[in-house]
Amino acid sequence: MKKLQSLKRIKRIVIKVGSSTLIRRTGKLNLSNMERIIRIISDLHNQGIEVVLVSSGAIRFGAGKMGLKEKPEKIEEKQALASIGQGLLMHMYEKLFFEYGITVGQLLLTRGDLEEKNRRDNARNTFETLFKYRAIPIVNENDTVAVEEIVYGDNDTLSAVVAILINADLLVILSDIDGLYTGDPRKNDEVRKIPVVENITEKIENIAMGAGDSFGIGGMKTKISAAKMATEHGIFVSIIEGERPEQIRDLINGKYVGTIFLPTNTRRDISGNFKSHWAKGKKSIL
Repeated sequence: MKKLQSLKRIKRIVIKVGSSTLIRRTGKLNLSNMERIIRIISDLHNQGIEVVLVSSGAIRFGAGKMGLKEKPEKIEEKQALASIGQGLLMHMYEKLFFEYGITVGQLLLTRGDLEEKNRRDNARNTFETLFKYRAIPIVNENDTVAVEEIVYGDNDTLSAVVAILINADLLVILSDIDGLYTGDPRKNDEVRKIPVVENITEKIENIAMGAGDSFGIGGMKTKISAAKMATEHGIFVSIIEGERPEQIRDLINGKYVGTIFLPTNTRRDISGNFKSHWAKGKKSIL
């Protein structure tokens, strides 16, 4: 099938990376994977594509720094660990992106920042100004102060909200699993990966699984919810394996990687081109 020359059309991408992709079970950074993700993002940036990185990992990194093996239950402990881990995480991002000559900016957001109109407009203006400065925004929930975000929030949802806010063309969610399956591939070898989802039906939602470890608060369920939110606003979504970030390059060149969720509403010209390309190929098996 003819490749889509999408690099000339895509202008903005939101990439969400989870704790399991960044932090090893020991609580230490997975530096090799982190460096590969940053290299891919830097390459996209150098091609003129505006990239937002939504990054989890602050609480988990803070827990590793303090020698904790499990995520604590008390809110104040989670907030303290987020405070410790967020600074360490940003320091590493700044250091690694600096090696590619790229400046980054940190945005710590709460639900209120994105739901109240004036604050939402201010957040959007900050993103636009960072793009103008050719800086890469790195976003996380403000877990140190927003109690409700720690209890109910997740960065999958946050990444979808940010993608909608900045009118992104594509949302890429890096996961510990390489897409959506008909069941849990970690428990059943006979399940099949779903390459394309044209509509997120109740059946799709019902096969989503829970979080993969004690620090995770998302899992596939929140990824499907985020995909539904973004696709309803005309944004393409892909869930791909976090251990293979190079697939982002394949994805934006029109190749089938992970699971691709097609927009259910149309938007500017790029959507028609993407949808006509992917819809001609593999269909959802559900």
